[in-house]
Amino acid sequence: MASKAKTAQHLARALFRASLVGGALSEERVGGVIAYIEKARPANPLWVLRAYHRLVANEVAKGVAVVEHAGAVGEATLASIAGAMAKKYSRPVRAVPRDEPSLVAGIRVRIGDDVYESSIAGQLEALSGAA
Repeated sequence: MASKAKTAQHLARALFRASLVGGALSEERVGGVIAYIEKARPANPLWVLRAYHRLVANEVAKGVAVVEHAGAVGEATLASIAGAMAKKYSRPVRAVPRDEPSLVAGIRVRIGDDVYESSIAGQLEALSGAA
């Protein structure tokens, strides 16, 4: 069973690489990969699709900065955050606001697996962890 999963993962990675154009995910190519899987029906197509979906979702998440905030966040702030993240990651980044009352004040930005926080809740958590 492990070899089936490994084979599906290997195929999913190859299909994912074929979905990139100039290092960026191509919506057109993703559609082509899905059509290929439907038509060619590789061994364990559900496993291949799950592994491929995970790779594509991770790549899409790298282009979205989720800005969690306790108070109001203006469009200028979101544009500034998107610009800073685009510069840092050398790729287009879209900032998406999300209300998070537990922050008390400040913001938390999540992009992919990275988290940047400047909030009272984060500072209190850091203090309690240090004690």
